[in-house]
Amino acid sequence: MAEPTLADIRRDIDRIDQVLHDHLIERSMIIDRLIAIKKKQGSGSAFRPDREASMLKALAERHEGRLPFDAIESIWRIIISTFTFVQAPYAVHGAGETPALRDAARFHFGFTVPFHVHHTLAETIAAVHASSGDLGLVPVTADARDGVWWRDLIGADRPKIIARLPFVAREDHPAGLPLFIVSKPLADQATPDRALFALRVERWPSAVADALASDALRVEAAAKDDTATGGTATALLVSAPGTMTHDQLQARLVSHNLPPLKIAPVGSFPDPFLFHASDSAS
Repeated sequence: MAEPTLADIRRDIDRIDQVLHDHLIERSMIIDRLIAIKKKQGSGSAFRPDREASMLKALAERHEGRLPFDAIESIWRIIISTFTFVQAPYAVHGAGETPALRDAARFHFGFTVPFHVHHTLAETIAAVHASSGDLGLVPVTADARDGVWWRDLIGADRPKIIARLPFVAREDHPAGLPLFIVSKPLADQATPDRALFALRVERWPSAVADALASDALRVEAAAKDDTATGGTATALLVSAPGTMTHDQLQARLVSHNLPPLKIAPVGSFPDPFLFHASDSAS
């Protein structure tokens, strides 16, 4: 059998590209049926972080070959985000014109989805609250000048954290800025890996830190509570196992001889999947 020529290889590439394009067109034709079903079910936002996280995890687990996973993740993020936009147009909001934030927004949501920059996180959350289905991006390690930004998530009708990016985490991620995604509450979100609560403590005793560490709880953010009398209170954003309820968290803390604390649920997220380049076959 004769070895393939350069022309043969190029024809194979063109054939594969055509098949990929045909499948994207086919995928787009399914959207009308999907929209019709969701309207009947009244399912609200088209964004489904648990499904997106599981899709990206599956891709990472099965990936192999020369193509870097960065390219696979970027392609799928654009496909997912764009088709979500086709179902129900939305915009993404963020605070601060930083290269890392813009890179993350474009990597995870592409260029079809509008990206709006605000001066503060409070403005970002307010824009999400005023929208019909927009998303807000909040750096996990937000600037201290933003203070207790998660206070704006407290209340049943307020936006909530629904995801954490990137869904597939790795040290050399091309757009690896850790971000919380804020949106209006999702009506039918699956049980998350982590639940998020806003806590307020009058001071920061070691007993609080010990209680958090012993019950698989994590402090995601902390800031001085400037609304407190005397300025001694600390506001905490704490993540807990996804099945933990408000009352269970309160009981855990009380079991450590701590007084009842002010606790409010402010969201949840799927845990990022940890990926190493060596995990994929070459």
